[in-house]
Amino acid sequence: MVGELSHTLDRDAEALYKAVTKLTKVVQFRDRDAICCRGISVTQCYALEALVWHGPQSVNALADYLLLDGSTVSRVVDALAKKGLVRREVNPEDRRAVILSATEAGRSVCHQITEDMKARERELIADLEPEQRGEMIRLIDRLAGEYEERARAMNRGCECGP
Repeated sequence: MVGELSHTLDRDAEALYKAVTKLTKVVQFRDRDAICCRGISVTQCYALEALVWHGPQSVNALADYLLLDGSTVSRVVDALAKKGLVRREVNPEDRRAVILSATEAGRSVCHQITEDMKARERELIADLEPEQRGEMIRLIDRLAGEYEERARAMNRGCECGP
């Protein structure tokens, strides 16, 4: 019985791996194609969304949210600032620190991307019953939360080993 459960768990883990890999690949390309039409990369979009959705923040806070290192986020923010989508301001509480915020143009681009993506998602789920949509969203959100928690733990120390 235990061996059968282990075999089933292994089979399901492999199936989940393949499904998540397929979904990730498709979503990344879908996002890239939709977002790049607005003149920014997918990573730049995630950074811009974070500033629009969660308000002004430091480079370190943004890096933590995006699960990226600070130097990568600085380069992403540099590109967004050059496009006039993000502004840097001196933190009034710590003059050595910088606070990042979305400009009005940045909020507009973010809104346009969000509306484009919502229209695509509406088409994707239109034929599902409301209960099915709700359950799918709940499960995907739960899975994403588990992946995020593990990514944060790995950022504190790599589990890969030599």
